[in-house]
Amino acid sequence: MIPLATTDYPVNEQVAKRWSPSPFARLRRERLYMRGWQLRFRLLLWCALWAFAFPANSQILQEETLSGPDSHETGQGPHGHLFGDWGGERTRLLERGVRFDFQYISDSLWNIKSEQKERFASWNRFRGTVDIDFGTLTGLQGLFFHATALWQAGGNLGAYLGLLTSPSGMSSENTCRLDSWWFEKRWLDQRITARVGQFAGQDFYGAQHYAASFIFEPMGYALGNLFTTFESFDPPSTPAMEIRVVPLHNFYVKSMVAAAVSSPFSQNPTGLVPQFNGTPVSVSEIGFTPGKKASAVRAFDNVESRKGYSGLYQFGASYNPGKFTSPGSATPRSGNYLLYWMASQTLWRVDPKEAKGLDATFAYDWSPPSVNRNYTLLTTGLRFNEPLPLRIHNTMSLGYVRNSLSPQFVPPGTPPWKTENGVEFNALLDPAPMLLVQPVIQYYANVGGRTQRAVVFGFRTKVEF
Repeated sequence: MIPLATTDYPVNEQVAKRWSPSPFARLRRERLYMRGWQLRFRLLLWCALWAFAFPANSQILQEETLSGPDSHETGQGPHGHLFGDWGGERTRLLERGVRFDFQYISDSLWNIKSEQKERFASWNRFRGTVDIDFGTLTGLQGLFFHATALWQAGGNLGAYLGLLTSPSGMSSENTCRLDSWWFEKRWLDQRITARVGQFAGQDFYGAQHYAASFIFEPMGYALGNLFTTFESFDPPSTPAMEIRVVPLHNFYVKSMVAAAVSSPFSQNPTGLVPQFNGTPVSVSEIGFTPGKKASAVRAFDNVESRKGYSGLYQFGASYNPGKFTSPGSATPRSGNYLLYWMASQTLWRVDPKEAKGLDATFAYDWSPPSVNRNYTLLTTGLRFNEPLPLRIHNTMSLGYVRNSLSPQFVPPGTPPWKTENGVEFNALLDPAPMLLVQPVIQYYANVGGRTQRAVVFGFRTKVEF
């Protein structure tokens, strides 16, 4: 593939590893398909039995520390785990400020129509997380700790089809590693927050506020071209520190600095040895939160936070001071940057104090087309909360993604790029407190900037242990 940005250190390696697995990796993933399918079937069967055993209950909300597809749409409640309450031990730990979370999530996708041969691709992820509130545990108020690790593997359907828009917001590279960890300190009722450790910029900057409601990457996690400045993504998070300030009730400012590692999977394969290679990348964001305290807003929403009328409007920028080159010049230039604008807004509520109703989201980013191949991206979508008259939580979401490629990166002798367009419709169903199922259909035009079309069908499954 042609790189998304040109630089004097190996951006091609990072992009290739994220999107184009080696033949050996493909063979290994093919062997994992059947194993993953059998495991997924057993998990679904077990959860279905639990769904009949436990009726729908109100669920307890916990502060969310996970991102994108891993974030919790609803609280887990007393029956929200497949293995139960561990004889009451889970509740006792939670009362002391210690929360454990174990989950399995998979995207099972088929290209039911495309120029390529039909293929089933399954991406599987197991994740374990611990969060500690030292205020509850030891009396050190405002001090928190977070750590999460995962195993993931499977097939990358986006790479197989040559898409700019990945059909799955999870697929990247097979790995078993420590993802992120940090210590966080809050002052003045969360008006000032500082964080230091190892975490991903894309978990908090350029992240889609309604990510849990979508599956393809630019809407199901974060804007897909943020890594043109080497803004870190998960799971290969890098060393970072952040400060967030809330000077006004509905306004916040935050900024972070992270290590701009060009090949994070290979340079720190276990996540246990932080790497400071390359240059630091800085990311900053300002946000306006009408209808909600800015100190209470997190990167990703959930059922509780979307109650009532509220919105989130963001402007952010990332900057990498490293050396970058353009296709038409061999002379490196200093610096690369990306600007983004995002808006998420409640449009209508059946009850002004509840979540049932319609939400809208919009995002746009831009970076210099002389340096970045995928230089601009636009996303927009609608979400209907609780559209079906069921006792279980459910949503229906419609999303659109437009990927534009820089004409300066057109290979000699080939026709100009076309704008790739992608549309997704999905329905999220929560049939049991520990089980989430999300069938989806996606349509793509001008695949990879050319003239091909593709239709993808599948579903996401999530199980809380």
